[in-house]
Amino acid sequence: MAEITGIFATMWGDQQRFRWLGTRLPEPGGRRIVVLTGARQTGKTTLAKEKWPHLTYLNLDDLEERARLREVSAPGWGRTIGPAILDEAQKEPSLFEKVKFAYDGRDLDFSALLGSSQILLLKGVRETLAGRAFLYELWPLMPSEVRTEATRTPPYPLLHALLTSNVSLGRILEARPEVLPGREGTLRKESLDWLGRWGGMPELLRLSEEDRRLWLRSYRQTFLERDLSDLARLSDLEPFRKLQELAMLRTGGLLSYSELARDAGVGTNTVRRYLKYLEISYQVFLLPPWRTNLTSRLVKSPKLYWVDLGLLRQATRQWGELTGALFETLVVSEIHKWNSTMALDIGLFFYRTRSGMELDLLVETPGGILGFEIKAARTTHPGDFGPLRRVAASLEGRWLGGAVLYQGETLRLKDPEFDLWEIPAHHLF
Repeated sequence: MAEITGIFATMWGDQQRFRWLGTRLPEPGGRRIVVLTGARQTGKTTLAKEKWPHLTYLNLDDLEERARLREVSAPGWGRTIGPAILDEAQKEPSLFEKVKFAYDGRDLDFSALLGSSQILLLKGVRETLAGRAFLYELWPLMPSEVRTEATRTPPYPLLHALLTSNVSLGRILEARPEVLPGREGTLRKESLDWLGRWGGMPELLRLSEEDRRLWLRSYRQTFLERDLSDLARLSDLEPFRKLQELAMLRTGGLLSYSELARDAGVGTNTVRRYLKYLEISYQVFLLPPWRTNLTSRLVKSPKLYWVDLGLLRQATRQWGELTGALFETLVVSEIHKWNSTMALDIGLFFYRTRSGMELDLLVETPGGILGFEIKAARTTHPGDFGPLRRVAASLEGRWLGGAVLYQGETLRLKDPEFDLWEIPAHHLF
């Protein structure tokens, strides 16, 4: 995979990136408790300060700040602290009760709680903020964010139209060019290539290649030594580190707790607990299987995906061309991130029978179902469309169309009967 060069490279430097989530975050004039979560270093603090510049900023990573805030009483919170951004809020869960008290007493109308894990899953916090908090999740950069400065607003990507439209895939694609012209095609391809090589952590955009590798290595160590300690007290980090690497190596595959337990040398319950830590800290996500009441031929295990390929590549030392599993991880992760960021009312699934027939991704929208097969190749082959045809036939009237997403350049209709297309993956994003 080539380094970013030419016209794309000139857009980089110290400029902030546009973030789609910022278009959904509420203004501070309303009455609301905002919970903004996401993995460490995804840009939560930057986004919060840009969105709410007049709020008091309090960083709970600071031990002295935590000690000071512990001394503030719940009745005095609204008067003493007032509307504020509480960064790394999971480090001091006792403050949630104080925010709740001030909010319920109408001494406080707005606060933003930032965290590097899914705060609302932490013990006691869910009950404290139930019915009061509005949750927003900030993921690593997406392709359209990578290529867009914060002062500009990019057009919605093709993916958004596919996920929100009630019409057939062909109706959406028929007017689009087969090949994206010039600069647009270059930017879209290189932004996706960047995420496939380095991942989406914003800080990496400012660094040299050597420093990117050092940063990614440091990030993993910081996660093990600091972020993980917010979730659990592990006396020995080595079993967790081993499980983390095994999960990376299995990205895009069916999740088997027993196999992971065997290879990691720990119990099945330990594997479940460790994977939950990875999930609530935004390192992995699980893709559920498509299941209906009509058949028992479908598998029941989810698939495991690592969110950020830069972190995966650094830890597993896989710096070569994208393998099939890594390309699938890249595409599915980007669709997952967009779905979460824009809070769309869709379901993401994979389809696999016990006999081994598999379709990489099914997207259930309010209007019907789309299917996607994901191939790392630069050309498609007739056999690539077989799973799409079989699934389309089984879904009958709910089928909106399907595509093979690949690394080529040309968008083209391949099967009018089932509305099947080949779509270059970078066209989507």
